[in-house]
Amino acid sequence: MKPPPCATLPARPSTSARTRRTGTARHPADRRSCDVGLSGTTFVLLGLLVCAGAFVQRIAGFGLAVVAAPFVVTFAPQVMPAALLLVVLPLPVVEILRNGRDILWRPFGWAIGFRALTMPLGVWVVAHASGDAISLGVAFMVLVAVAGSLTRVRVRAGAVTSSVAGALTGVSATAASIGGPFFSLALQEEQPQRARSTLAPFFLVGSLLSLTGLVVGGQLPRDAWTAGLGWLPFMAVGALLAQPLRHRIDQARFKRVVFALATTSALGVIARVALT
Repeated sequence: MKPPPCATLPARPSTSARTRRTGTARHPADRRSCDVGLSGTTFVLLGLLVCAGAFVQRIAGFGLAVVAAPFVVTFAPQVMPAALLLVVLPLPVVEILRNGRDILWRPFGWAIGFRALTMPLGVWVVAHASGDAISLGVAFMVLVAVAGSLTRVRVRAGAVTSSVAGALTGVSATAASIGGPFFSLALQEEQPQRARSTLAPFFLVGSLLSLTGLVVGGQLPRDAWTAGLGWLPFMAVGALLAQPLRHRIDQARFKRVVFALATTSALGVIARVALT
């Protein structure tokens, strides 16, 4: 996804290739302002949302992107989806180290295999879709995550359901940074701890696959690296705050509150796109 153009000062004559093609050039000061990417206030506020998302993910097994992505795509679309794919990486590592014995390897294998197959399509979407299209995609995926988590449909994590979930996630996670809903739905009949543990390597390996695809496709700008790495301390604080509360919080009630807020933010993104 191409970042929105920065406002430019009046053009000065230039003999650069860019000037010969477009007939305009940016002042050096203007280039510096574009390089900054995010204001300090925006960076910190979005970091706090990453913190809240990490808290949710440690409790529920997924949710960092569901909470943070609608706001990041609205206020910092130039760092999507790579920044959130970067910042989420340490969370599944912690889960794997603590509860790796609970991983369901067969469903994971089917899901990650098909996620790898469809990941290039997600890279293509990032490269060719407009900013509004990406925003709508993020909002849609948040609503899918909410609907999937509240559904009463009973599915088992067999080869077919895991493969379909992985294939859909290959596109959704790479294009919108939201990789939990489909495979989480496939695992809903499993014990909660087994589901969280199986989602962890799916997030870790899948995020690395998506980031690799974005690098190869030239869709991982410097601002995304900077934001993703800069939000890591916020992520760590959220995860640490959640750790002592994981087994004390009523997960069903907690999810309802979180998903109500996520739904509101997703509808806000849709409204913003519709009104602009």
